Amino acid sequence: MPKRERGFTLVELLVVVSIIGILAAIAIPNLSAAMDRARQRRSMAELRSVALAVSNYAADYSFAPRVAAGPVEELRAYLTPTYLRHLPDGDGWGRPLMYASDGLEYTVMCWGSDGLPQVSLPLGPTTDFTADIVIADGIFVQWPEGMQVR
Repeated sequence: MPKRERGFTLVELLVVVSIIGILAAIAIPNLSAAMDRARQRRSMAELRSVALAVSNYAADYSFAPRVAAGPVEELRAYLTPTYLRHLPDGDGWGRPLMYASDGLEYTVMCWGSDGLPQVSLPLGPTTDFTADIVIADGIFVQWPEGMQVR
């Protein structure tokens, strides 16, 4: 009786590789969407912390910091360390958060996953990863909600 050699046949290996490929094709898009949702949530938390600090500053001085519209980094002299220990480095995608104020009202925003400002804000909940996330005077006026699409 001949001794059978140990190992896998070529067909068995191909079946295993194809199953792994199918699982990867299903998992990678879900993982990518989960990472983008996490970036949105981080951006919302960063926006909320800056807006709270600006609101506290405005409560003390009766006006929001008056700086030219631009990155939140320009608020460092106004907010740190009294109102915010560390100013956020950026949004969830690593880009700077933006700030605009006329002294009475202020807006803090993140430009979404594409990094480009929207021409017109639809206001309210959005379902697009590329949509801006905006806080005006301490209230979210545009935010991600529900199932997000690309």
